[in-house]
Amino acid sequence: MNNFSLTDLEGIDHRQPILIAGPTASGKSDLALQIARRYGGLVVNADAIQVYSNWRVLSARPSQQDEAEIDHALYGHLEREANYSVGHWLRDLKPLLSGDKRPIITGGTGLYFTALSQGLAELPQISESIRKEANARVQKFGYQILLEDIDAETRKKLDIQNPMRVQRAWEVQKETGKSLSYWHSQTPSPDLPLAHCCAIVMKTDTEWLNTRIAQRFDKMIMAGALQEAELQLPSWDESLLSSKAIGAQELIAHLRGQLSLEEAKQSATIATRQFAKRQRTWFRSKMKNWHWVDAAHSLG
Repeated sequence: MNNFSLTDLEGIDHRQPILIAGPTASGKSDLALQIARRYGGLVVNADAIQVYSNWRVLSARPSQQDEAEIDHALYGHLEREANYSVGHWLRDLKPLLSGDKRPIITGGTGLYFTALSQGLAELPQISESIRKEANARVQKFGYQILLEDIDAETRKKLDIQNPMRVQRAWEVQKETGKSLSYWHSQTPSPDLPLAHCCAIVMKTDTEWLNTRIAQRFDKMIMAGALQEAELQLPSWDESLLSSKAIGAQELIAHLRGQLSLEEAKQSATIATRQFAKRQRTWFRSKMKNWHWVDAAHSLG
């Protein structure tokens, strides 16, 4: 891991793209804004939930004021029913890499950054019948049941605590008869190698981050997250990718009378902490050669 400070940005080529990864609530969007204000650039989303239009507050998308001040891209550009994968994101991102403004790509979806800087296997399209079968199994037995059918090599490399990743691996193997590991072995050259950008990871102290997570969910409620959930309630579909927003299930349960608001807040906060822990594990494993910035000292 390479320790890095914001003063080190003075020495980089300011035409060069910047990548900023970090766990939820670590301040990566604030850092992206700081850099854009000082050096110019286009802030680009690298978060799998912030692409959806129905969760501005709950997904911690940039505010309307921030978007009015600094150009942003790939935020809230999809309807809630849309399926969206890392392949879709790379295709949407590619034109921005050669645009007039230097991209400052920020988010917490580690797979997006890995695919961008290391390449992405061209995975086959999943048929509706296979997806429905996967959804039905998960709904009846839980996503862990899918692990029984996934080959050992893929399981070894898979984040088995991530339901979306497990289901994706199962669907690919079921659809093609070949493992996800096989398809990854066919990976082409990356769109943006690390040598061609400045890649930053937000380094966080666990206690500091947990405090921010708790404070942020309270702020989300005050800013209208519950009202966002109310809009989803009449046609709520937990199988949609957009429904995987952390806190969404809990707020829906509250609106259905299954949890008090305090219970929903506590459950969502615990889920967010668990998610942040998985993110940090991914970053330590996959981003050892990135520049690591102390999050607590980068804000301000």
